[in-house]
Amino acid sequence: MDPAADRRRRRLLIAAAAFGLALLILVGVGIYGLLRGPARDDPRPSDAPTPAATIAPAPTAGASPAAVPRTGGPEAFARNVAEALFAWDTASGFGPSDYAQMLADVAADQEADALVGDVRAYLPTSEAWAQLRQYATSQWLTVEETFVPDAWATAVEQAAPGQIPDGALAYTITGTRHRDGISGTEPVAASRPVSFTVFIVCTPPIPGRGAGWGLCEVLRLSELDSPLR
Repeated sequence: MDPAADRRRRRLLIAAAAFGLALLILVGVGIYGLLRGPARDDPRPSDAPTPAATIAPAPTAGASPAAVPRTGGPEAFARNVAEALFAWDTASGFGPSDYAQMLADVAADQEADALVGDVRAYLPTSEAWAQLRQYATSQWLTVEETFVPDAWATAVEQAAPGQIPDGALAYTITGTRHRDGISGTEPVAASRPVSFTVFIVCTPPIPGRGAGWGLCEVLRLSELDSPLR
């Protein structure tokens, strides 16, 4: 065989192998941005392959994501807050601020500003949202357990007068965060366990009227995976 031709053939094989490895790395980075699971779950800027653009429909004028239900009493309300906190769809035409607004709408006035900061820590940033939207990523939560943590009783007992509002309650939520999307033409899905605590305040029942609990509002959220136990 001609030595020069043999050298050219080997260079082509090496180049092809290098291209194939680079492609695998790029695809891996793109899917990693969709499936990774730290606190914010934001995809990092990378050289991920750019999928075909997904054009989300524009929301109808005046439309917004579903409101957080306030019926069913304190525990049901805490579960509703937890589910709303994780429920979003980048193909819906809404953005992170729209989903955050649904939780701000049920915030207690005295903690509204702080709660907005808590919620932002759970939602993707605008930059991350733009990347996730390319994969038509959606997310939701399956709640597995809701309970009043033992640490809450200790906190109430040790609190100074007026430090904890009347009607305040804490519920620790455990569950599974689900996320799916499309990478190229292939569906991609992932899930991971999550836990956190929702602090709420509810109007107590009026004695003798049997009307049950009144209006509930959100006070604060713990950091993700750092709940009261």
